[in-house]
Amino acid sequence: MPRRRPSRHVTRRGARHGRHGRLGRSEVVRPPLPPLDGRLDRFEITVGSAVEYLRGAWEELRDVQFDISAMPLHDRQDGIPRWRVDHTVKRVSLYRVPIERLLPKGHDDALHRRVAIESAVFHAAAEYVGREPWELGPEGHDY
Repeated sequence: MPRRRPSRHVTRRGARHGRHGRLGRSEVVRPPLPPLDGRLDRFEITVGSAVEYLRGAWEELRDVQFDISAMPLHDRQDGIPRWRVDHTVKRVSLYRVPIERLLPKGHDDALHRRVAIESAVFHAAAEYVGREPWELGPEGHDY
């Protein structure tokens, strides 16, 4: 009988395909999608945080409903309204498009947009409670 050569122990690197041809493939589930960060989402978050602050500081605003609408359905003599206050149904409506789009030239960036949104919320709330916007700090202190 012929003698066998001594075999070298060869270690194979990971096979490209396993027994069922599935090794080396990517996962079936995709990675999680990034959080939504669109203009509408940022507007709602900014309005929500300003309203939450005001409700915590002013008892009169706790039962008031703050709505977001795209555009006003009515005109004013002094220009396009950015909000509407309705005392009979305890509602403040904020108009997103005029607030975001009617910024002065050169101030159309994320920071100025956020300031404009917060300013509109504070002005609308001040109109509702019959005060000036700078009087809406906690306990009625001027800030």
